[in-house]
Amino acid sequence: MFSKLVQRRSLGALCTNLRASISSAGPVATESSLEEALNSDYVFDREAKYGAHNYHPLPVALERGKGVYVWDVEGRRYFDFLSAYSAVNQGHCHPKIVNALKSQAEKLTLTSRAFYNDVLGEYEEYITKLFNYNKILPMNTGVEGGETACKLARKWAYTVKGVPKYKAQIIFAAGNFWGRTMSAISSSTDPSSYEGFGPFMPGFQVIPYNDLPALERALQDPNVAAFMVEPIQGEAGVIVPDDGYLTGVRQLCSAHNVLFIADEVQTGLARTGKMLAVDHENVRPDIVMLGKALSGGVYPVSGVLCDDEVMLTIKPGEHGSTYGGNPLACRVAMASLEVIEEEKLADNARKMGELLRAELMKTPSDIVTDVRGKGLLNAIVIKETKDCDAWKVCLRLRDNGLLAKPTHGDIIRLAPPLTIKEDEIQECSEIIHKTLLSF
Repeated sequence: MFSKLVQRRSLGALCTNLRASISSAGPVATESSLEEALNSDYVFDREAKYGAHNYHPLPVALERGKGVYVWDVEGRRYFDFLSAYSAVNQGHCHPKIVNALKSQAEKLTLTSRAFYNDVLGEYEEYITKLFNYNKILPMNTGVEGGETACKLARKWAYTVKGVPKYKAQIIFAAGNFWGRTMSAISSSTDPSSYEGFGPFMPGFQVIPYNDLPALERALQDPNVAAFMVEPIQGEAGVIVPDDGYLTGVRQLCSAHNVLFIADEVQTGLARTGKMLAVDHENVRPDIVMLGKALSGGVYPVSGVLCDDEVMLTIKPGEHGSTYGGNPLACRVAMASLEVIEEEKLADNARKMGELLRAELMKTPSDIVTDVRGKGLLNAIVIKETKDCDAWKVCLRLRDNGLLAKPTHGDIIRLAPPLTIKEDEIQECSEIIHKTLLSF
């Protein structure tokens, strides 16, 4: 495999010459030549030339995925230990989800919400009964779910709680990440998200994560509408709160007539070993945000679940999306949820997560200073030295056949698809050990 890879990558020089000739050739020659010359370097160069530089990807150019594996344009196979930030919990290109997409795409894709369609109600009934909420408001992306939750909380505060007009406050936990819209960065404590984009959204307050006394102090303000929190902070580096934290959040929010919003976009849908991460403490939030794996990674789907007291405060015309609730998204989401249930992915995530963490704990402490996580949402903290940091570790993991990505400099998230099996966990653990010991 490695020799073939070297041979194929030696085509890089040829590709450079081809690009020079392609630039002077006609359109037909360009298309056929690109098909023949495509390699990783060309993919990197093309994105750098024509795309915005708002990401810093790991240098690997992927073209195919199946289950827990992805393949690059040279044909090399990798274990995917990022799962598109937990969007492909069901594995890449799950046949049931892909078939649902194909079948519906041939029939009806989009009507907008100007008309009824025959799939939306079926989906709404299915998902609300599955999660035991009265209503769902369908959107497309996770950050739209967050925006929707904030709008619902504010409208509820004014129409139900009686907060004076435009005085509503929403509390967030430091280290949160729910996207990069203006609202999302207004609640962020990460300078890379908010620096240079002010002024920011008013009415947002940030308190420490995993700190019930801080939340209780903030809730003394009668104008607080909601507290939005991730049950486990993903982008912050898989920060797992103390046992009882979510129970305390529920009790405090109830006592002060404040909505508890659970951001389950990354932690939900079996990722942590339960269908929702809040299920580990058997708490029921007032609002639940879902996204990412709600479509199994084949189409943007998100949604906000809550009961009538909150949901029905928003009237026609006050919130929506052209694509939200489209029949294609609804059919895909139902198939994605059915896969999670039928294949018992929450149970598998719990078992495989325990096995993975047990293996990770065997790594030398002079390289890995912490191992943490729940289910198959895990992270290791790398002790940075002149020769070793999280980025370099991820590059070497790639060379050894496993893809992961650093976050916050010294942390590597390890989150494979939930379909991964025990022998694959063992193989991946060996790759991780080998890689770490090579430093």
